[in-house]
Amino acid sequence: MPDIPPLPSGLVAEAVRVALAEDLGRAGDITSAATIPADRSASAVIAARRPGVVAGMAFAAEAFRQVDPAVRFTVERDDGATLDAGAVLARISGPARAILAAERVALNYLGRLSGIATATAELVTAVAGTGARIVDTRKTTPGLRAIEKYAVRCGGGSNHRFGLDDAVLIKDNHIAVAGGVAVAIRAARAAVGHLVKVEVEVDTLEQLAEAMTASPDAVLLDNMNPAKLREAVALIAGRCIAEASGGVTPATVRAIAETGVDVISSGWITHSAPSLDLGLDMV
Repeated sequence: MPDIPPLPSGLVAEAVRVALAEDLGRAGDITSAATIPADRSASAVIAARRPGVVAGMAFAAEAFRQVDPAVRFTVERDDGATLDAGAVLARISGPARAILAAERVALNYLGRLSGIATATAELVTAVAGTGARIVDTRKTTPGLRAIEKYAVRCGGGSNHRFGLDDAVLIKDNHIAVAGGVAVAIRAARAAVGHLVKVEVEVDTLEQLAEAMTASPDAVLLDNMNPAKLREAVALIAGRCIAEASGGVTPATVRAIAETGVDVISSGWITHSAPSLDLGLDMV
């Protein structure tokens, strides 16, 4: 299980606050208020319906805490842990109304983030032994980027840029406006500080050859098949980081990794990963 530094508690608390406000609305959980006596206590577990990797336990715990601090939330599986179907992630006890009111927000965060971690782990497992790292992209849910990128780390992946201000990544539209690959790289290098990395996206070997004349820190090899990727890696010859992107799926990622690239970036692990099927069951 990876050693994963937790997200800042303030970020978790604010994300949960917004989600609870959306779900509880103006009058709170009127169903539970109408059907469950106020003094009724209950116990429950959160369990996995399918195998996967855990991410988001802090969000689940925070949902119950914000609804009612009297709810006791005991973590059974930490973020990054691998689950079998039926595994218990957490045990919950306390006021029944509060448990039911927090249930959906807790499961939404936990299911979504565990789904991302599970998808990431699938790619990481597929490339094991090749030396290639799996990284995410900026194709994240608006407002949830730091949270979803945390889930990638829980699945054993690494993070690409968090935003446009992290590093220079010159893409096809930048090149079109700037007037060429090498021109754009040199302009970027002259404009940013010495600590800022400069990466350029290319989709042909001709563009790659031009890019290497301007000494980028990394090259993103976009939508190249494995044969082209091998040629590109040979041309780069270790002079900068070789990143492959485009068409990355569990079925294709191993072949991509075996070309010798250093990094494989995938938008799929955040924008299309299915939520992990989890449920809250009263005991």
